[in-house]
Amino acid sequence: MAQEFTFTVNGVERTTTQNKPLLRYLRDDLHIHSAKDGCSEGACGTCTIHVDGEAVKACVLTTALAAGRNIVTVEGLPQDVREAFVYAFGAVGAVQCGFCIPGMVMAGAALIAEDPEPTEEQIKYAIRGNVCRCTGYKKIIEGISLAAAVLRGEKQIDEDLERGDDYGVGKRAFRIDVRKKVLGEGKYPDDIDELDQPGLTYASAVRSKYPRARVLSIDTSKAEALPGVVGILRAEDVPVNQVGHLIQDWDVMIAQGDITRCVGDAIVLVVAEDEATLEKAKKLVKIDYEPLEPVRNIVEARAADAPRLHDSFFAFGNTVELKNNVCQSRHVTRGDAAKALAESAFTVTQRFTTPFTEHAFLEPECAVAFPYKNGVKVQSTDQGAYDTRKECAHMFGWDSEPERVVVETMLVGGGFGGKEDVSIQHLAALAAYKFQRPVKCKLTRAESLAFHPKRHAMDGTFTLGCDAEGNFTGLDCEINFDTGAYASLCGPVLERACTHAVGPYKYQNTDIRGFGYYTNNPPAGAYRGFGVCQSEFALESLIDLLAEKVGLDPWEIRYRNAIEPGEVLPNGQIADCSTALKETLLEVKDAYYAHPGHAGIACAMKNAGVGVGLPDAGRCKIRVEDGRAVVYAATSDIGQGCNTVFLQDVAEACGLPLSCIANGECSTENAPDSGTTSGSRQTVVTGEAVRGAAFLLRDAMLDIEAGKPAPDVPVSAHGDGVKIEYDDGRAYQLRTQELVAGQGMHPQDPAAAIKALEGCEFGYVYLEPTDKLGADVPNPKSHICYGFATHVVILDDDGRVSEVYAAHDSGKVVNPISIQGQIEGGVLMGMGYALTEDWPLKDCVPQARYGTLGLFRAPEIPDIHAIYVEKDELLPVAYGGKGIGEIATIPTAPAVQNAYRAFDGKLRPDLPMVDTPYSRARHRG
Repeated sequence: MAQEFTFTVNGVERTTTQNKPLLRYLRDDLHIHSAKDGCSEGACGTCTIHVDGEAVKACVLTTALAAGRNIVTVEGLPQDVREAFVYAFGAVGAVQCGFCIPGMVMAGAALIAEDPEPTEEQIKYAIRGNVCRCTGYKKIIEGISLAAAVLRGEKQIDEDLERGDDYGVGKRAFRIDVRKKVLGEGKYPDDIDELDQPGLTYASAVRSKYPRARVLSIDTSKAEALPGVVGILRAEDVPVNQVGHLIQDWDVMIAQGDITRCVGDAIVLVVAEDEATLEKAKKLVKIDYEPLEPVRNIVEARAADAPRLHDSFFAFGNTVELKNNVCQSRHVTRGDAAKALAESAFTVTQRFTTPFTEHAFLEPECAVAFPYKNGVKVQSTDQGAYDTRKECAHMFGWDSEPERVVVETMLVGGGFGGKEDVSIQHLAALAAYKFQRPVKCKLTRAESLAFHPKRHAMDGTFTLGCDAEGNFTGLDCEINFDTGAYASLCGPVLERACTHAVGPYKYQNTDIRGFGYYTNNPPAGAYRGFGVCQSEFALESLIDLLAEKVGLDPWEIRYRNAIEPGEVLPNGQIADCSTALKETLLEVKDAYYAHPGHAGIACAMKNAGVGVGLPDAGRCKIRVEDGRAVVYAATSDIGQGCNTVFLQDVAEACGLPLSCIANGECSTENAPDSGTTSGSRQTVVTGEAVRGAAFLLRDAMLDIEAGKPAPDVPVSAHGDGVKIEYDDGRAYQLRTQELVAGQGMHPQDPAAAIKALEGCEFGYVYLEPTDKLGADVPNPKSHICYGFATHVVILDDDGRVSEVYAAHDSGKVVNPISIQGQIEGGVLMGMGYALTEDWPLKDCVPQARYGTLGLFRAPEIPDIHAIYVEKDELLPVAYGGKGIGEIATIPTAPAVQNAYRAFDGKLRPDLPMVDTPYSRARHRG
């Protein structure tokens, strides 16, 4: 007779004969999904539960070891504790992507049960084993402290805040997803199980062990004979065996006889009835390889005798033949940099290198697909539903009928750019369509670390000049990126690195050359900052060297050269009225000068929107359903809070309370294409589309109050932010007061007016033209707008970061609750990039585990001062918001470098930096 293991889960006695990780029992057998599977190796803390009152990671405890013990998950916490955490985390802005949050709640609740009045240091210690990549921990610490105060009776829950009767732009908005994320009730793709999809099967790829090897033979016979195996797919089963976000060069599976390009390339896809059978079957697949010498780095890729990784690729309807390993190149030039530098009073030249870095989002990639109508539906965690649809449709050969693939974006547990490419969505779709069964396909944490695109490694040489007074004269640089085995977003990332290498300053002579090289390393692609973290690290470090030559201090030389409204950026674009770089410098001035020899400073700018002449439309439709304005926009909220921003936009335009507004399903079937969550574009681009649709709704509400009938057909229009043009030919200019939050026209009784519009639909498209890179115009408009920032990093006497002052111009602050957490999280990610994070490779094979990536933990964080600047003059679009997601990360690394140079006189041009307390501690670890 099998041994039985009995324990209590949330007050109910449970018995099992299976000895397996408790996390798998909770999720698979009891369907308790608040405990998340972030790593299954005890490194991330997303599965934290209570065992006999103590916080324990469920992935490292087995059912056998749990026998006789009392287990509690978020679902089993007392109701007053649950409500205290919902309110506290929502009120302080502790929730972003939400994947780590139930684990944080359990760690915090265990501490409060032990000590009802915990100190900040106690809270940091209690969550030391829990990773958050979004918030920088500060808001979570504040949230646990506030929850404790509520439970002590010292603070009261503000029910009005969550109810949102006074919603709108610029107001403290309780994020709409807080409750379901805190309580673990929201669904990420991995939370879909057989209760949701009866007959669910499981798929996983057998992947290459070698970065470069010829596949000599593939034998799946033993695996196919295993009971419970649904089937095995190979390259020949794929209608079109290449996908790619922009460039189609990424093999879905490597065929027998072909050569692998990186570790992790899929060879076959195994589908089974359950996960245990799936793992057994994968081990039975026999693949013979002929290992080949890999191309390890840029130097080897550039060699004349280097093996060529790709002979060609397909992009934008054309086949491009390749003669070498250059995947993409860019040349950004204005004026005469060579002449300007030759005539400069001072110049500095330096080589800089930065490494591949891993996004380390808490949720590994997962998708569920099932047969749907005449195609397939994919429930996914990604950054763009329509992008995923396009890639999956291309794989099926359905380019002319992409609607046969329907993609629904579920909750996304962090992305930071790492979920822009398809990873497993297309594999799930392929298996679901081939076998006509629902299929779940997910990456293990080890697979995710090895395979999804990283931040590009850079090797660049920069020369910056100035005149005798310290006014910048010109910049020359060559930027080389290792893009790994596949293009991913090499072109746009390289382009952004080049266009932003100039910094937010007012000089006109630049010559910037960028090259992205194929190697046999895992691919590199989008990452928060989108190439700008690399080039701005170099430029801002160089500025301090130049300041020393001139005899100016680092703050003064930046202030002297800082761009102002009406002046011309180095790319030729005229800075708009909202530009507030100098204001951010003034905000940190006192902090910088108060710490001589311990302070470093850096500035940055970051575009909002795709720009550079590419079509980048925001689209939205608002449909009145059950007396509510339901917002449909196929945008992925990866934690930045855009879904809340959209509802604030509607509330502002129409005067509606939150109870009368909601988000609709984010799917390609029900929502218009609003573009990728990338390029800090959603607040501005889709935000303006939402506002435009809301203005159409508001006008209809005003008509209702004036006694006019409701429209009997959908109302649609398009515009550029200041003018609305209806599709029936009508047009009008928006009045100035309508463009400013707090000054618009509202119906007298919005809730009553909207009920009279039941079933009506209002659609809007926002498209503001930009100029192509290299456009032959005096002042090309590269992007809709830019955000600006200045960071100051303070070191203590031991050389550790004690404080960071992060001042940001992000236009109108749409949600004051959210912006600070966004800044704090960006700063901590930038610190990791500078000091601790690494993703080492050995002969193109990744060496890191999640726990060895060098991620900052709560006890290590400095005091981060998140400062935002709002000018009276704002952009007319999207109520003046400009986004904060990317720029929050960019200035931190150079500010850290400059702080260390001020501290000990040493330049550290290579990341992660060596010879700091952090590098020594990391080396000992």
